[in-house]
Amino acid sequence: MTTSSKPASSQPWLHQKGEVIQEFGTVKQFPLGLSYEARMYSCQRLNRVLADTQILYGLYKKHHWNMRGATFYQLHLLLDKHAGEQLEIVDTIAERVQTLGGVAVGDPRHVAEITSIPRPPDGVEEVPAMLSRLLAAHETILVEAHDAAARTAELGDDGTNDLLVSQVIRTGELQAWFLAEHLVDTPLVRS
Repeated sequence: MTTSSKPASSQPWLHQKGEVIQEFGTVKQFPLGLSYEARMYSCQRLNRVLADTQILYGLYKKHHWNMRGATFYQLHLLLDKHAGEQLEIVDTIAERVQTLGGVAVGDPRHVAEITSIPRPPDGVEEVPAMLSRLLAAHETILVEAHDAAARTAELGDDGTNDLLVSQVIRTGELQAWFLAEHLVDTPLVRS
């Protein structure tokens, strides 16, 4: 029962505008046992890895859709599997940024501004070029993640260190291995 004299309406309130209640690049205080400086540093590093990982996810989907050639089926499935694993990592990183009191980078236009992974051509590349592009993106993320993991450990942020090592690095290394093996030139066996 309402006490208002206005009749009830199920009409959504469309075209809402709101104030920004937390700016990107800031952290709010949570009782996590970590200093402001540690949380700020971790959020900055995680957002860089997050942006690059979102781009890597997009590259995986692009190449999954545009796969060609004799290994189409195997690579089509592999790239989709890797994309799904990267999407899980994206969500985990974003949630860690939020847990630390920060703001996770989420808008694709903002991601494009802060990623360090080069933009691919709009068209379809040859398969070895697609795989090489994915490997280069993995290496960019792995270099950043290794450095960030070491530095967050020094600051006492064990949660961020664990995420970077156990998920970003281990998954990235495994995926890079699977991709690199597709670029090995194996001789034909002749009988």
